[in-house]
Amino acid sequence: METTRRSSYDASFKLKAIDLAIQEGNRAAARKLSVNESMVRRWRRQREELMQCQKSRKAFRGHKSRWPELENVLEEWVNTQRAGGRGVSTVQIRLKAKTIAREMNIEDFKGGPSWCFRFMRRKNLSIRARTTLCQQLPPDYQEKVENFHKFVEKKIQENSIGPDDIINMDEVPLTFDLPLTRTVNKTGASSVLLKTTGHERTHFTCVLACTASGQKLPPMVIFKRITMPKEQLPKGIVVKVNTKGWMIEGLMKEWLTECYGKRPGGFFHQKKALLVLDSMRAHITDSVKAAIKKTNSIPAVIPGGTTKYLQPLDISVNRAFKAALRVEWETWMTSGEKSFTKTGRMRKASFSDVCQWILTAWSAVKESTITNGFRKAGLLREESGAPSEPTSPEDDSDRESQTDGDRCDEALLSLFNSDTEEDDFMGFSEDD
Repeated sequence: METTRRSSYDASFKLKAIDLAIQEGNRAAARKLSVNESMVRRWRRQREELMQCQKSRKAFRGHKSRWPELENVLEEWVNTQRAGGRGVSTVQIRLKAKTIAREMNIEDFKGGPSWCFRFMRRKNLSIRARTTLCQQLPPDYQEKVENFHKFVEKKIQENSIGPDDIINMDEVPLTFDLPLTRTVNKTGASSVLLKTTGHERTHFTCVLACTASGQKLPPMVIFKRITMPKEQLPKGIVVKVNTKGWMIEGLMKEWLTECYGKRPGGFFHQKKALLVLDSMRAHITDSVKAAIKKTNSIPAVIPGGTTKYLQPLDISVNRAFKAALRVEWETWMTSGEKSFTKTGRMRKASFSDVCQWILTAWSAVKESTITNGFRKAGLLREESGAPSEPTSPEDDSDRESQTDGDRCDEALLSLFNSDTEEDDFMGFSEDD
């Protein structure tokens, strides 16, 4: 007797059959797809499960829960914790499950790791990474982007502002060590180590600014210290210090004088300029806005949460700068002799070395990269420059999947979130 080979179908095929059965009926769908009608009826009963599972899944095999009531109560507890914004770990799930089991007088429940894994799979739960505020778009972001474009276009036309006088500035959080997160290594190695000086969390801030025509303003670096470094620092870079290591109101005014005023025509303030900057608190104080207007410039504050669409430095420039900066760090790590502390720890790079890295990396950023960022942000007309290369803000702003990407510490990134991130954009008033 010849055996009949059974066929298996994945979830995507079953969902297709269900849609066809809804339109034409079970029998017609079964005839078209060359399957049994009873299979179509069974798939229709499993529709909810099929829509939630992976499209490549072919069967719902596996042991059912021995304690369904316990797992339902536990699932409700997990949902309640997450609704309140509280983190839930697998250890917490197992401890809570044992507590519920005692309350239900379940004696043979152990709540081990394998049970926790099966529970999470049954309830469609998984371990997820925390997202930061800067990754969340405001619900009305499209309206804010459109209004910002209208504001910028109006100011450019009213004051005949050219590409040389459209400037974007931004702070870039950096660390003294810039190691890659991935490296080529022997397959099967139990551990993959990357050598650093141990200063991956010793941070500082680099302030970059550029014009829509591709010109770069002198960079500013803010080190986290009280006194200025005593070593000889290279020319072409402005060095500042404070106890926090990031931009504050006083340093913003100094940047306007020592960096912003160095652009072509910026010293005498003869031409009207448009300064595009994000809504960080140090950028939008009344005294800073007044200082910007004294330079014959119009402040254009990007609405909170929309910088990846409206800030040229975020769209294309920062990633190229960080990639070039990492090359400088790797060259320093692999060449020359290093000094060590008494405990054998390698000392971090000197302040002069870091300043030189920044100058070299900043000069390595291409003019086309800058103009493409302004064009993508809608701050530069097509006829004002060369054709732009097809890019996407999601792809170009510090992509972690790329070899040259760079992820800063989550806590460090939160330092640069504005207190007004959730406020409505107030930058369109003529008084501002």
